[in-house]
Amino acid sequence: MEYTTLGNTGTTVSKLCFGTWRFAMESGGVVETDRTAAHDLLDTAWENGVNFIDTANVYGNPNGTSEEWIGEWLEDHDREDFVIASKVYFPFDGWGEPGPNDSGLGRKHIRAQIEGTLERLGTDYLDVYYIHRWDENTPIRETLSELTQLVREGKVRYLGASTMAAWQLTKALWQSDVNGLERFDVTQPMVNAVQYDEVNDYLEVCADQDLAVCPYSPLAGGFLTGKYERTDGGGVKAPNGSRGSLDEMFDDWYVSDQAWDVLEAVESVADELDASPAQVSLRWLMDQPDYTCVPIVGARKPTQLEENVGAVELDLSNDQFERIAAARALEE
Repeated sequence: MEYTTLGNTGTTVSKLCFGTWRFAMESGGVVETDRTAAHDLLDTAWENGVNFIDTANVYGNPNGTSEEWIGEWLEDHDREDFVIASKVYFPFDGWGEPGPNDSGLGRKHIRAQIEGTLERLGTDYLDVYYIHRWDENTPIRETLSELTQLVREGKVRYLGASTMAAWQLTKALWQSDVNGLERFDVTQPMVNAVQYDEVNDYLEVCADQDLAVCPYSPLAGGFLTGKYERTDGGGVKAPNGSRGSLDEMFDDWYVSDQAWDVLEAVESVADELDASPAQVSLRWLMDQPDYTCVPIVGARKPTQLEENVGAVELDLSNDQFERIAAARALEE
């Protein structure tokens, strides 16, 4: 495993982060990853040197199940060996109906959710606490003030920002600077070799402010694994049980002529390196020159996770890196 400092912080993390959004998630009435499988995946991640674990209070069915299963697993491990991230924003209801203050980024909801998250994880603190989305109904200064208080209390080490616009991230950083509040140190946008230009302004802010980027969906929902076939109409033929066969929005999110060009370039490099397209796609992200990039990988099986971890063993040449970048930049 390779390790890097998390942006401009003093904390060291593995170059891949293990994402747990599949834990207890139902798809077609079937739980994708049950408790036993979740613990096996955590074992595999740790055995392969992954010390960075990503979750959220709303992952699982009911909400909080992912955090609970991670907390159970941590009972048999040293908490200090791991960098753990969770999130706050979306409605949290367990099995009940969410109340009027059970979502968003107001003081009341943040305070309630951090206590629940820490209890489920069985820990006294989070290494990273993300705002899961931007809250248009709460002043960002209020949100940052409450998050700063959590840092001062020792319940949170660093603050993170997930999906939002570049101007919103810039506004939050400005509010922190002028008001003496804690800043975001880590970001979590959706970034992959297919979807990159869409968040270019956001990434430029991250590069300028030395923020770590921990992209989710680094394999474009599985598109960049190479397991999908192109139809005559330019769409995708998805294997049964794959995300492409289950998600009605898969084509709209990931599939385009440009995406197929990128996949072709990725597969060409993979052939040259005797690697998988997934490994090449992850390595391409890890090699971004302007900012620290730590992709978040999820998996249903330990073998899939082990394959993803193999990305750290690759060495892309400048030519191979640029060929993928060039395919991504081609006009449709």
